[in-house]
Amino acid sequence: APRVRDKRAMRGLLFLASFFVVLGGAPACQGSPDAARTLDVFAAASLRESFQTLADAFEAAHPGVTVRLTFAGSQDLRTQIEHGAAADVFASADHEPMNALLGAKRVEAPAVFAKNRLVIVTPRDNAVVTSLATLPDAKRIVVGAPAVPIGRYTQRLLEAAAKDPTFGADFATRVEARIVSREANVRQVLAKVTLGEADAAVVYRTDAAVAKDVRVVELPRELAFQAEYPIAVVVGSHAPELARSWVDFVRSTEGQVTLARAGFEQP
Repeated sequence: APRVRDKRAMRGLLFLASFFVVLGGAPACQGSPDAARTLDVFAAASLRESFQTLADAFEAAHPGVTVRLTFAGSQDLRTQIEHGAAADVFASADHEPMNALLGAKRVEAPAVFAKNRLVIVTPRDNAVVTSLATLPDAKRIVVGAPAVPIGRYTQRLLEAAAKDPTFGADFATRVEARIVSREANVRQVLAKVTLGEADAAVVYRTDAAVAKDVRVVELPRELAFQAEYPIAVVVGSHAPELARSWVDFVRSTEGQVTLARAGFEQP
């Protein structure tokens, strides 16, 4: 009799063990509560402070929801999404990365939610660059790489200035002769100045606003291009309704007030 009870007990244990192995080995269901309560937002580096504030407010309004933020250059984020990175929302610093994803049917219809403007930043004690016209006088200039939004906007700035008699046809050439590095996102551009590795850089106004020990040189209004920021839900999001709620929140009055406080302009 004792051996029979042992066999029954063993069979019971084996059944339970196999049951838990099945559970443990099963892939997480896309509709599982944990998955549906985490929102992965990929956002341009220049949105860091404002999106962190918005994430706190969104989580407070949606108990149990966690907003997981990933910041990088818009082009890098586009590449990550193209390679299958788990993202629910993409917020870009310009249209090119977003349009590429839209053409590949990787995002839903985007909407512009904010605008930004370019400025020059220099170390606080640098008195050489006092205007766009004196930018070529800087010994070390840092800009964004051509593939990233801040790099494209900077190139447009230089080309437009070269067409203005005020700056001269060789303006872009003189600036480019002083460029010592081209960075992967705007925060890396800004860091070169704050770390003393550059004498001048072109960044967004919102980035200059959060930097310490820099001096801001405003650009002529007609050349301070407005950078447009589109946002969209990523196709295949594990929480599409939550993702759409985030997009709506960013575009809401509360979201726009938060962005305005950071220096963004309304679309």
